[in-house]
Amino acid sequence: MGLYLIFQGLQWLAYTRRRAATDPGFYAPRTAVLCSCKGLEPGLERNLTALTEFDHQNYETFFVLASEADPACAVIKRVVATARTKAHVIIADKPEGCGEKVNNLRFAIEQLPADFEFLAFADSDGRPGKSWLKKLVAPLADARVGATTTMRWLIPNRSDLATVLLAAWNAPIVTMLSEKGKNFCWGGGMAIRRSVFDKIGVAEDWKNSVSDDYSMTRALQRAGRPIMFLPECLTLSYVETNFAGLLEFTNRQILITRVYAQEMWAFGLATHLLYCLTLLLGIFLTLGDLIATLPAFHHATLTFLPVLLGVIRSTLRVAGVTEALPAARSQIMGQAWIYILLTIFIPFLYVVNFATSLITRKIRWRGITYELISPEQTQILAN
Repeated sequence: MGLYLIFQGLQWLAYTRRRAATDPGFYAPRTAVLCSCKGLEPGLERNLTALTEFDHQNYETFFVLASEADPACAVIKRVVATARTKAHVIIADKPEGCGEKVNNLRFAIEQLPADFEFLAFADSDGRPGKSWLKKLVAPLADARVGATTTMRWLIPNRSDLATVLLAAWNAPIVTMLSEKGKNFCWGGGMAIRRSVFDKIGVAEDWKNSVSDDYSMTRALQRAGRPIMFLPECLTLSYVETNFAGLLEFTNRQILITRVYAQEMWAFGLATHLLYCLTLLLGIFLTLGDLIATLPAFHHATLTFLPVLLGVIRSTLRVAGVTEALPAARSQIMGQAWIYILLTIFIPFLYVVNFATSLITRKIRWRGITYELISPEQTQILAN
C-alpha cells in the first residue's frame, strides 16, 4: 500500500508540473464569481479584495450574506466600493431546511442576469492568485468537462499546536484529487457552465443540503459528467485556531463526508485505522523485544517503514504544491516540517474524527448547529 501511494504521489507531482506549465489561453466567457460570507475572520478584507482583482476580462463578483446585520457586511461594502471590477452585495433570505451557505448561493444565482454563462465559486477564507479565475474557467471550453475544481492549502498564521495541526490535517486532502481519479468538487474553488448547473439540477439538490460541493459532486456523478482537478488553481488560506476550533472543523469535514460520500468515508476510515493500529502494534512489539533483550530490528523496520513511505509521499506533495504556487514557495518551504513531519501523527486525529462521525449527526458551522439527517434532509437546530 505504501509503495502504491508513493507511485500515486509521483503521478500527482508530474500532473501538477504539467498543469503549472499549461497556458490558459484567451478564453474569457462571461463569468459570475460567487462568494458566500458570514462573520469576520483573519485577513477577510484582503481575501475578498483578491476576488475582485483577477486578470479574467469578463467577470463580476457577487458577495452574498444572509443578513445585512452580519459583521462582514461593512467589510464587503468597503471592498465593493474600491473594487477594480464590478462587484455586488446580495442579501439572501434566512435558510430553511438547508445550510446558510448553499441558501446564499442558490439565492444569488437566481438573481443573476441571463448573460452570465459560467459560475465560479470561492470561499471568504481563501486568497487566490490573479490568474486563478482564468485558469479555473479555461478547461470548460471543452463542453465534455462537467466542472473544474481545486483545493485549499492552509498556511498557519501562528505556530501554536492547534493551528499547525489544522494545516497538517488538511495537506493530504490535496492529493486525493488527481488527473484521472474519482474527483470531487471543493466549494472554495470550483467552476461550471451555467447551462450544466441548471441541467443537472444542482439548485434543486441544494434546497435540502448543507454541502454545496458534495451536492454538486453527486449531481455531476448522476449525470456522468467528469470533474477536472486543477492543481495550478490551489488556493492559499491563512488560518489560526484553537483546539476547540480544530475539532469543530475536522469533525465537520468528516461527518459531511460520511453523509454525502459514504464510499470515500469508509475507505478513509479503513486506511487511517490500519495505519494507526499497525504503528501502535509495531511499537508495542518492538519495545517488548527490547525489554526482553531480543532482536528488535525486524519489528522496528516493519513498524517504521510505513512512516518513512508516508514522509516521502508528503515530501512529493509539498514539492508539487510549491510548483503550483511559486509565489508562496519560500513561505511553504519555511513551514515544510508541518506538512511533512506532522503528517506522521495526523492519522490519529483522523481516527478521532471518524469515531465522532459514528456517534453524532450534528455539526456546528459558523455559529449555526445543523443535524445532517441525509444528503436530502438537513435540520437547523440552533442559529
